[in-house]
Amino acid sequence: MISEARLVAGTATGVGSLPHRDPEAAAELVLRLLSELPPVPELPKRDPREGLIARAAAAIDGVRVAPDGTIGLTAPVGRGSAVRPDPDAAAGLTALLAAIDASGRRPRSVKVQTVGPLTLGTALTVAGVAPTEAFPLAARTAAAWIAALEDRVARTLPGIGVLAMLDEPALVTFRDHDGPIARDDATDLLSSVLAGFRSTPGVHVCGRGDLRLVLDAGPRVVHFDVAALDLDDAAPLGRFLDADGWVAWGAVPTHGPVGEHPQPLWKTLVETWCELTRRGCDSARLRTQALVAPACGLAGHGVSQAERALALTHELGSRVHCQVAAARLSVGA
Repeated sequence: MISEARLVAGTATGVGSLPHRDPEAAAELVLRLLSELPPVPELPKRDPREGLIARAAAAIDGVRVAPDGTIGLTAPVGRGSAVRPDPDAAAGLTALLAAIDASGRRPRSVKVQTVGPLTLGTALTVAGVAPTEAFPLAARTAAAWIAALEDRVARTLPGIGVLAMLDEPALVTFRDHDGPIARDDATDLLSSVLAGFRSTPGVHVCGRGDLRLVLDAGPRVVHFDVAALDLDDAAPLGRFLDADGWVAWGAVPTHGPVGEHPQPLWKTLVETWCELTRRGCDSARLRTQALVAPACGLAGHGVSQAERALALTHELGSRVHCQVAAARLSVGA
């Protein structure tokens, strides 16, 4: 049976990609620092074919993934092409589930992820598939991968909660009104995939992606880079929170040096909450429906930098949790 994630304010998690070549070391790191909601490690440095797009596209009949992770076509590909996901081939997933099972201490939930239909559809069009065929096929592929990941977790750790995220770097093109398909069609496509989840559905908005499109698609969790947030999106974000949506705040930068101290990152996060409150968001919901994560993946960093980023994420999550607990005690008093 697939269980929804058990979300708690201040829980720290990650995007998934790490610089490790050793799956067991990556699993140990996320279990140690992100113990309440460990993300499945994605390990593109171990093998470029483990990259998010490459791994998803490899499940499609007629798509070939080269050793460098690029995709090409070996046969005509369209919306009816067979899709055969193989989650057992994901080294990070296997290592994480084995580590959890061996430890005897289950986290509340685990986080799985795959590439979203907008990003995969865009990649397929670049490879030569017509957009009218590429995007329906991408939606089926994303849905099939999520179902396979949900089943894989349930077989190994029955009853554990699952947060399933779609990673959508292509959202930046829709923000610039230059998407490969109409914006309304993109919203419907993303919404249709999310609606099929048996676990808790979420979307990672990369960089300055179109947050409003994602909120319109109806996820339960949305993850974005705090530094890239457009404060003009405060109203739809407030409505999302009022409808019990959760935000994974990408509060630890990943586009440059990580830094050593959590205080500047905490200050930025709190200032963002204050400005969103001024613009109409519920101050309590901003905190009580908050997860914390790095802004994006960490595969481009060194192993020690990635570890530091996750340690900072853990520290920021603890601060959110303590602040929420203190507020509840104050109200109770």
